[in-house]
Amino acid sequence: MRGSAAMAYSPKPVYELRLKVQSSMNWSLSIYQLPSPATPRLKEPEHVGTLQGAALRLIEMRVLKRLLKEKIQLGALKPGKTRKWPLDEETALHLGLLFRVLAPMKNTDRIREVADGVELMGKEEASYWM
Repeated sequence: MRGSAAMAYSPKPVYELRLKVQSSMNWSLSIYQLPSPATPRLKEPEHVGTLQGAALRLIEMRVLKRLLKEKIQLGALKPGKTRKWPLDEETALHLGLLFRVLAPMKNTDRIREVADGVELMGKEEASYWM
């Protein structure tokens, strides 16, 4: 994965998206911040947020559109497998915040409202709320 190796030497924070498939109907997306010169406190990847289940299915198209802008296509993956992609800081902040706030929610109307709000945030505001 040459992209993440090159990003490891970046003066900016480095993030990674991970897709984990438990079964065809059970999968999760996670954001991790990776050690880099910009984050010397990190000695190993730090979990930012994970989304799965009903909340992920509800906003799946939003997430896929955002990832497509970053030229990330999740594609098919066999159960038990994990796949990783490097993420730019702005996308990681937005998705990380989205995953954190939506993960405990059950009310579908509220999930949509909060997702709308996070989507409208700029990088600085998303960073503040993270």
